[in-house]
Amino acid sequence: MKIRRRLLLAAATSLAVAGLAVPAAQPAFAASLTEVTSFGSNPGGMRMHIYVPNTRPTAPAIVVAMHGCGGSGPGFYSSSEFASLADRYGFLVIYPSATQQAGFGNCFDTWSDAAKRRGGGSDPVSIVSMVSYAERQYGGDANRVYATGSSSGGMMTNEMLALYPDVFKAGAAFMGVPFNCFAGASDYPPGTSKCTGGSMDRTPQQWGDAVRQAYPGYTGPRPRVQLWHGTSDTLVPYSLLQEEIEQWTNVFGVSQTPTSTDTPQSGWNRRRYGDNIEAYSIQGAGHSLPSSGMAAYAIGFFGLTGTTTPPTTPPTTGPTTPPTTPPTTPPTSGPTTPPSTPPSSGACRVTAAVNAWNSGLTENLTITNTGSSAVNGWSLVFTLPAGQTITSGWNATYAPAGGQVTARNVSYNGAIPAGGSISVGFQASHTGNSGAAGSFALNGSACTTA
Repeated sequence: MKIRRRLLLAAATSLAVAGLAVPAAQPAFAASLTEVTSFGSNPGGMRMHIYVPNTRPTAPAIVVAMHGCGGSGPGFYSSSEFASLADRYGFLVIYPSATQQAGFGNCFDTWSDAAKRRGGGSDPVSIVSMVSYAERQYGGDANRVYATGSSSGGMMTNEMLALYPDVFKAGAAFMGVPFNCFAGASDYPPGTSKCTGGSMDRTPQQWGDAVRQAYPGYTGPRPRVQLWHGTSDTLVPYSLLQEEIEQWTNVFGVSQTPTSTDTPQSGWNRRRYGDNIEAYSIQGAGHSLPSSGMAAYAIGFFGLTGTTTPPTTPPTTGPTTPPTTPPTTPPTSGPTTPPSTPPSSGACRVTAAVNAWNSGLTENLTITNTGSSAVNGWSLVFTLPAGQTITSGWNATYAPAGGQVTARNVSYNGAIPAGGSISVGFQASHTGNSGAAGSFALNGSACTTA
């Protein structure tokens, strides 16, 4: 043994003399989502998670990716493609978790007076603290910071671009609203809000003035803006896409007439306004964005793929870690192969969480595999209360729209490991009964409810 040690030491010494490094033996670890509990000033009382890919440049770009109401950072990590794109292109992803309620639960504060002023407090200040932490801790590039998000997160994307144009270089807002759309907390819940009630119509000058007043005296460059909306969205009406366009074209001082239009994918209409604004109308889509491939277009717009267009074959597989909180962002690709290992009877649990308003609701379902073997391909049968009709959904396909419904997995969440969970959800209208769905069965086996 002593002779072997001497030989190894001699070999290492000769390599060092030759100018070659001797790497220490290190196990290979996959990147994972990490929670940061002390990241700086946090007036919004938010939680921070960050995804740091194993392979990245010395000064990686930073993307802040924000969930919708009722969701969480871990949920958005699991239900969107930003982490898989980070693995491919080497940028950091911050996933904030909102804790504000505003009648809906876990919504980003885009309504309070504090949130509408640069440095005023609440969630925007907390998010900037997270960015600063990523710059300090991981060498994040302060010149390449970007914002994106869905629904409430899309609203906060517009907010951060208006309040901190010196921090964010670009943003991609999915199903958002213009900055300063909400009058206050009482105006926030969809269904009762003046902002999202379907009649919001201000002049481009009014919208542009709101952005300019958020940071008075600022004369530096403005972040580039990418906007996405489904034409059949009834929760955050499609008409608000035009209001967003009016706001940012006014801020940039460009015409509301597109400089170009095209169809990058079937059902997608893209309008460009100069070099700084893109608007996507997704035909027939409800409150269900981003769906498969859209995150790659956002990352391409940021320039993180080496170009301002996405890769020719954008990845469509999301991270495999199950969410810890139900997500509200909804990819909608089709089902995969039927189950090959259905769980045994009683080997599943479903937790339902409903957020309702006068004539509609959203319901998040967390499906847990309590069995001892993985499920590969799944369908969940459940019964909706009378008078409820599904209008859109996320992380699964749903048919029919009422009565006894079958939800089937989509391309990236067909596997549920033993002890693991996935989250799906839907938006529905109702005629007075806003109760949760019931009588759940996974691959034909009855589930317990929690």
